[in-house]
Amino acid sequence: MISENTNTKSSKMVSKFLEKNKLHKKEFAQMIGVTLSYVYNLIDENVPFSTRSITLERIATIMDINPEDFIEYQIPTEIQPYSENLLMLKDLIKANNLSTLDFLKMFERKKRLELVDILRGAKPIQIDLAELRKIALALKMDDDELFNLWKSQMIQYLEHGGFNIEKNKKILDKMFDCAYCEIVSKN
Repeated sequence: MISENTNTKSSKMVSKFLEKNKLHKKEFAQMIGVTLSYVYNLIDENVPFSTRSITLERIATIMDINPEDFIEYQIPTEIQPYSENLLMLKDLIKANNLSTLDFLKMFERKKRLELVDILRGAKPIQIDLAELRKIALALKMDDDELFNLWKSQMIQYLEHGGFNIEKNKKILDKMFDCAYCEIVSKN
């Protein structure tokens, strides 16, 4: 059972984050995929703090903390797959001196929840080049970095779908050559 003091601690953490970052509760609700009234309950010290793993992971992602910082968080038994590309994106966010919140604010509101889920490892990084280009622009990635990220994600996507990379190397190489030319010519 979670004590009242613990509930107060988690609620205060979220409340202070919102105040410090001048983040409106409605905007925060959209970023974590909940209603405005749910956010009010999160910061109300008299209401039990959320124990939903997904919600806590989304909040932690935006706050740039570990979900385990919330005593209410139960570590999921399902292991998230390792993604070198995700680590690279997170490193680029830091290299650009951005908090996760600053990064998210660079995108339209309806896109932010999806980005939160990508950053917490619950969704794969986009393979849609137009969407990846928006991320690359926000993180000041050059064309080669964008291409390599897209190529890596595309290979993972194809392999996951049963595509034999070795047996189809020639067609894959042609596709990547064309894609590289397209990426470079867009700038």
